[in-house]
Amino acid sequence: MMFAPEAHVALAIIIPVLGAIGIALSNTAPNIRETVTLATSVLLCLNVFSILSVILSGAEPTVVLVQILPDIALTLKVEPLGMTFAAVASTLWIVNSIYSIGYMRGNNEPRQTSFYVCFAIAIAATMGVAFSGNLLTLFAFYEVLTLSTYPLVTHKGNAEALKGGRIYLGILIGTSIGLFLPAIIWVWTLTGTVDFVKGGILEGHASAGVTSVILFLFMYGIGKAALMPIHRWLPAAMVAPTPVSALLHAVAVVKAGVFAVLKVVIYIFGIDFLATTGAAEWLTWVAAYTLITASVVALTKDNLKARLAYSTISQLAYVVLGASMATSMAVAGGALQIVMHAFGKITLFFCAGAIYTAVHRTEISDMRGLGRQMPVTFLAFLIGSLSIIGLPPLGGSWSKFYLMMGAAQSDDIIIMVVLLVSSLLNIAYLIPIVARGFFYAPLGQTVAPVAVGYEKSDFSWSNIQEAPLFCVLPPALTALACVALFFLADPIMKLIEPILTP
Repeated sequence: MMFAPEAHVALAIIIPVLGAIGIALSNTAPNIRETVTLATSVLLCLNVFSILSVILSGAEPTVVLVQILPDIALTLKVEPLGMTFAAVASTLWIVNSIYSIGYMRGNNEPRQTSFYVCFAIAIAATMGVAFSGNLLTLFAFYEVLTLSTYPLVTHKGNAEALKGGRIYLGILIGTSIGLFLPAIIWVWTLTGTVDFVKGGILEGHASAGVTSVILFLFMYGIGKAALMPIHRWLPAAMVAPTPVSALLHAVAVVKAGVFAVLKVVIYIFGIDFLATTGAAEWLTWVAAYTLITASVVALTKDNLKARLAYSTISQLAYVVLGASMATSMAVAGGALQIVMHAFGKITLFFCAGAIYTAVHRTEISDMRGLGRQMPVTFLAFLIGSLSIIGLPPLGGSWSKFYLMMGAAQSDDIIIMVVLLVSSLLNIAYLIPIVARGFFYAPLGQTVAPVAVGYEKSDFSWSNIQEAPLFCVLPPALTALACVALFFLADPIMKLIEPILTP
């Protein structure tokens, strides 16, 4: 470690901001611009991981950015949950940067410099969210993240993109200003502080009824968590280029939402306080409803990105469900879900973009036989899907396991049934995509009617037509990571364990 831990915390914000400046200055030299993007992402990742040993030792390095009032400041403070989120986001930025180069060049997308600049600023905001030391800092970087991703959502500049951007910005800004900010002010008036404190700060300051109302303001004020019925911004944002969709669903935006949910539950309300008051019981049922309903809606979508968008809404609800059950096992499952879903879902969006880049198909019904033409892409999609479903030996199985144990810890049979049904729905909306790609006859191929799976195969190595390397390598790497994470669950659990104990 070259600098003091506090310096590395500050650099987590500074590095991507400097990268954004370097990208802007390289506007006329695409190769230099993309080299700066990759170098910045690698440097950020190395910087974030340099803090890991300090956090594992029990320290929590703190940096005061701006002192606003004697007792209120914009403060960065690294604790285990934030460290986990920052490690995931910084790692996936490298892979997403590689993918973005392949996708943006492969599809001759316009305004590529502004795309990479906004991406870098969004990652800086994500680091601020991850390392926020209090509610005010969380809110400030949360808003920067919304504003910096708006130009990415509207990147194509057509009427559809602008409409999607209006929905995106309107819902996220509306909920944060109308609900999130009042919740912060209310907490401050009750407790005299907005700091994140282990065990929470509300106990002894709010009744069960007041706690439930404040929880409602936070859960719906943090619109990026996409609880129904304020989820519409997420499908609307699918008008963006696929690397942006991957950013929204895996690296930054939605993960910032559910991370904020967990952080508020753990450090503002306190797990034990919520469990004692029962103030989060309503949230358990809202999360369960979102989980099942979004999965059912996903089944009806033929557009691949739309199906994956509703899948994300459902998968985010697992994290909220873990937080609302307020048991150590359930919260651990929610924290693991942030990690495991990030790698699984980014794999699926990478594959969707690779398919579009190679053959310009977006509808699932048009993807018959594509697995024979794009075997690497569809195999990566299968691995990512199995992780999302929660089958071993893939990382997603651990988050589902801990959530199930959390429900058992609460003796909540209905939630256990909900988790089982949701896994079946995951299978129903993901696996047919792979089956259609590998086992159905290609579009336009005339064959005698036979049972599905027994159609004549036209596979030939000479027919393989994958997307460019930079569009295929990233999903292959993240698919392998889904497998690796199954064996790395124990180190991750050791990192987040301190947040689970009083």
